[in-house]
Amino acid sequence: MSSPLNYEDLYRIFESLDQNRDGLVSVEELNWLLERTGHGNYNHTSSLDELVLFMRKPIAAAAAALSFDEFCHLCDSMLNQNEAAIAAEENHEESDLYEAFKVFDLNNDGFISPEEIRSVLLRFGLWNGDCTRIIHQYDTNSDGFVDFEEFKRMMLAA
Repeated sequence: MSSPLNYEDLYRIFESLDQNRDGLVSVEELNWLLERTGHGNYNHTSSLDELVLFMRKPIAAAAAALSFDEFCHLCDSMLNQNEAAIAAEENHEESDLYEAFKVFDLNNDGFISPEEIRSVLLRFGLWNGDCTRIIHQYDTNSDGFVDFEEFKRMMLAA
């Protein structure tokens, strides 16, 4: 399991949710947790079906409840979904930054020179001066240019 919670943590949570101490977490008990962690509201009629879809794994038919193993699998599924959403957002952000980088990389060589910055800023009527200082401030490898990684750091620092 790739959960940041260890087995003991999950078991303690499971036991605290299992109000009637039957060794199962009912949909109602699980719903209480899911509502408080911002993972939705499972109603009584479709709750088992929604959990099956969410987990991508069958759940025991025993009264729409989860065993400890199923609960662990659900926690792992939720974590994986969250990690996937974060990765997608980061990829989208990087894609947007790359598009902005290409605006300045006029000759498409993968680097932004002081002349390219000046040219773009002039085109937008924003600057008519020496852009060497701008490059020097973010040029961490001192090659006289800003590459994409340096550009990302510059944009994320702003």
